[in-house]
Amino acid sequence: MDNLLALSIALIAGLLLSRLAKVLKLPAVTAYLVAGILVGPFVLGKLGTFIAEKTMGWQTPIVGVGFINDKFIEKFSILSEVALGFIAFSIGNEFRLSQLKKIGKQATIVGILQAVVTTLVVDAVLVILYFVLPDGILSLEAAIVLGAIASATAPAATLMVVKQYKAKGPLTDILLPVVALDDAVGLILFAISFGVAGALKAGSPDIIGIVVEPLLEIVCSLGLGALMGYLFSLCERFFHSRSKRLAMSVAFVLLTIALAMIDFKIGKVHIGFSNLLVCMMLGTIFCNVCDFSEELMDRVDRWTAPLFIIFFVISGAELDLTVFKSGWIIVIGLVYILSRSAGKYSGAFASAKLSKCDDNIVKYLGVTLLPQAGVALGMARMASSDFGADGALILQITLFAVLVYELIGPMLTKIALTKAGDINPEGKTTARNEHAKNKHRLGFFHRHGNDHAVDTVVPVQTSPTEPNDKQ
Repeated sequence: MDNLLALSIALIAGLLLSRLAKVLKLPAVTAYLVAGILVGPFVLGKLGTFIAEKTMGWQTPIVGVGFINDKFIEKFSILSEVALGFIAFSIGNEFRLSQLKKIGKQATIVGILQAVVTTLVVDAVLVILYFVLPDGILSLEAAIVLGAIASATAPAATLMVVKQYKAKGPLTDILLPVVALDDAVGLILFAISFGVAGALKAGSPDIIGIVVEPLLEIVCSLGLGALMGYLFSLCERFFHSRSKRLAMSVAFVLLTIALAMIDFKIGKVHIGFSNLLVCMMLGTIFCNVCDFSEELMDRVDRWTAPLFIIFFVISGAELDLTVFKSGWIIVIGLVYILSRSAGKYSGAFASAKLSKCDDNIVKYLGVTLLPQAGVALGMARMASSDFGADGALILQITLFAVLVYELIGPMLTKIALTKAGDINPEGKTTARNEHAKNKHRLGFFHRHGNDHAVDTVVPVQTSPTEPNDKQ
């Protein structure tokens, strides 16, 4: 009961704040994240604890009023994993061969170079800061690891902004492939930086950790995703109704997410999978093999809409506001944010110019790459478990940056896409007034005896082998 109550409050809070965000012309993602902060441990969660202690004398908080603490939020971690899997699956739809023939080379150049440039810029700035700050505040190892974490971009917030405003155009076409590629490059950069930092700390390099394991993770993730995508395309042929194909799609994404959680060791080599890369490859193979994958993926997107809202609200609840207690964390965090922003923009600008991209891509792509969340936090948590006090500092700075980037990143992405002409300002339309408009048209055609015209009012997409909703 408590878990369901907390989830329902989270979903309702996200929906209500999205109405306010629309009035303020902010992306819905920002509203969901703010809703998460409000229902999280620092507002509603704390209120539940206060009411229980002061009015009822209970030692335990009123569970369900909000997300009371980190342990309670961890109960919903499986929902976050599932949401990230479906987000990556949707991004895989952007890797259609027809599209890659046009922008594949440009996306690859930009995706790799902007990540590398960002890491180098942040590394350089933080190493300089290391020599400037008093001893014991920032270590050289922490500076190196933070540089690699800076390369990661959050695909979830970017994708949600694109979907909300139905962005279309050259910038959008290259953005999603670059964001997807960014994660693969980020994993390699983090593994190298993590290995170098570990070698500095221990005095000896670990070649397996630096080179072998990250390459194996990427290769194994892409291989598993390709296999699941091929099996998915085979299995969906046994079903003809839209509802059963939708169920099959959901089942395969869930199965793929579950398999991506497996990790094991062969000798000294640790082999794991990236949830994002596996599900992205699943979507890539499926969209290139299945003739009507676009229509099916559109149905999956509609099914996952409430899941994505809950995911972002939970992400907002996870944002740790205690990072503001330390002045040094704020100082280092601001330097990290400014240097990462400069690295992303300059890296995207230079690489887009080098690959002869459209002028709007050159100008605005870097701004759309600023959001940062799940992947960066995963890297930071790995560092925090292995680097002691330095790891704790890395995690706190990353949390501070994620808090800032997640709140302003979606808004900046919207502005960049609008200025690039990929988001067209339109009049206010809702599902309700669209329904009324269609109903009026139907009445008009029936009154005038034009039955044939009725069929053109609400077109229904069907696949070549899908004439109706029967099995």
